[in-house]
Amino acid sequence: MIKKNKYPILACFLFSLMAIGFVSCSSDDSSTTDDTIIEEDDTDTDDDDSSDDDSSVVNVDASYFYTADGSVTITTIPCTLSDGTETNCYQIVTTSLPGDHEMGPWCPDNITDDAEAGGIWLDSGEVYDVDGAFVENLSTFYNDSRWMMYDTNGDIYVTESEEDCINAANPDVGEEYENFCVQCLPSYITDLSQTWTIPITPVAQDSPVLFTSVGGGGGPGQQTTTAPSTRGVALNGIEFSAPAPVDNILAAYTIAPFDDAGGHINVHQGYHYHAATGYSTKVVQDDGHAALIGYALDGYAIYELDDSSGEEATDLDELRGHSDDTRGYHYHVDAAGNNNFIDGLKGAYVN
Repeated sequence: MIKKNKYPILACFLFSLMAIGFVSCSSDDSSTTDDTIIEEDDTDTDDDDSSDDDSSVVNVDASYFYTADGSVTITTIPCTLSDGTETNCYQIVTTSLPGDHEMGPWCPDNITDDAEAGGIWLDSGEVYDVDGAFVENLSTFYNDSRWMMYDTNGDIYVTESEEDCINAANPDVGEEYENFCVQCLPSYITDLSQTWTIPITPVAQDSPVLFTSVGGGGGPGQQTTTAPSTRGVALNGIEFSAPAPVDNILAAYTIAPFDDAGGHINVHQGYHYHAATGYSTKVVQDDGHAALIGYALDGYAIYELDDSSGEEATDLDELRGHSDDTRGYHYHVDAAGNNNFIDGLKGAYVN
């Protein structure tokens, strides 16, 4: 089994800059994928740069969002947060499709296809190529002889219509869709928009929302009320979604791959991410800190996992957050193979 090893190199980034300039270069692993990079604004937006405690607050910067092609529009509206705070929020309206990178592919056509013909699969902390060999060896990979996702010619069973996509993605998938590679195409998304509302200024809470505590008894100081399934919004307006229900997918003997950017399509949800793999718009930090890639629903910034030296932060809290003098409190995404972004929300959010 081949682990995924075609993430874009940090030095090669996508399409166009929103405000600073343009950088374009190709990755050795994918000729169709670029990466939008924005150099860090030197303006200090930290309201409290005297220490690195959690009270320091940095506002959401709307200028970092990718709006060049009209796929994202941002307005300021009054809003009420989950703790009752009345404040101003950014309302982010998107077309549900990214404007800064291409989508797909997801499913290869034949068991002889290489990695460029398919996407990726996330399992037990690892990222795997969904190439022909992966599909051919699913029975071995999952130690279950019922996996047989291709015919005698090696052609892989792939959903071919919007109706198939909807039916095969149903939690109660029928036997006729077992052993199908499920892919929903961008052409199925028509007149679908998503609206995200996030506070411009984050409002920290004494009791954070832990996503792992939803539906159960959280520990002291942990909220156990229903938390939003959306984790945040990428700078291209695409949703950072809750973990994909991989167990349900596998139980139906189906695979619903993610593309190399960590996203796939649900006709009701649009295109959305389940992992951060470095394909979307990012803001490179002058001090070598991991790049900014989006904002959580509470308005705190979300950064990549690794800094410019390839090192992970070692002092993250239970939410995957920490503070520094420049960025205030902020999050770092989980490793892509974990099918996860962050583990909770420190601040109040719009219900």
